[in-house]
Amino acid sequence: MAKIGIIGGSGLYKIEGLTHQKELTVKTPFGRPSGKFISGRLEGKEVVFLPRHGIGHRIPPGHIDYRANIYGMKKLGVDRIISVSACGSLKEELRPMDFVVVDQFVDRTNYAREMSFFNDMVAHIEFSHPVCKEISGLLYKAGSGLGLRMHPQGTYINMEGPAFSTLAESNLYRSWGMDIIGMTNFAEAKLSREAEICYATLAAVTDYDCWHPQHESVTIEMVIQNLGRNIENSKKILSAVIKNIPQERTCPCKDALKYAIVTDRRLISPKVKKDLDIIIGKYVK
Repeated sequence: MAKIGIIGGSGLYKIEGLTHQKELTVKTPFGRPSGKFISGRLEGKEVVFLPRHGIGHRIPPGHIDYRANIYGMKKLGVDRIISVSACGSLKEELRPMDFVVVDQFVDRTNYAREMSFFNDMVAHIEFSHPVCKEISGLLYKAGSGLGLRMHPQGTYINMEGPAFSTLAESNLYRSWGMDIIGMTNFAEAKLSREAEICYATLAAVTDYDCWHPQHESVTIEMVIQNLGRNIENSKKILSAVIKNIPQERTCPCKDALKYAIVTDRRLISPKVKKDLDIIIGKYVK
């Protein structure tokens, strides 16, 4: 049975209602994941959960081993990932306590983050639409069905962090037409596509960043307070959406590497073939 991965952000460190729980330690060629993966059953489906910042929120955004996290999900048989993430709003109509189902990303992180499995071979994935439309649509439908204030699309600008934006940066991003701002999801989305895993982001708006005249200073207390109120709604959305995810995938995510690998197969080293077998094995023997 295919498995659904859930990556929890700020405030989401465990999933209530998850039965038959097991803690799983996964070794990867890329380093250590953020912690142990928790497998179990939720709404009749196999689920694998991982808090991206680790238990106790100890790993800052720029030091998360995104490759290890996504590789670990792939190794455990996950073929869909739902990311739950706190974010700041860059538009008046995206209010704190709202949810945004992200459809686009802009990356503003530095090059210290490893965002590709393909450093020793070349593969060019198609990434114009960086999230899975099927899972995103189900997320929006689930939240709307619960009577929550949902937005079916939005562009997420991924800043470096861990500091929040300056006022000048916040206004710059607004002038670009960005909708929300966060620190983590771009790398996850790109690596998931390389691994042929469907990926969708459920972004919980916690604040108006610092551009809003009534929110000139974003504090961690404000973020955590709003997130705490929103986290229960996030869990309700997860339960509602998971039960409706079909077993079979019909989206293009499942074949993202079919025409992407350009390196001569004969020149891919045995070590790379071994390390990436769970990702490229059906294309490279």
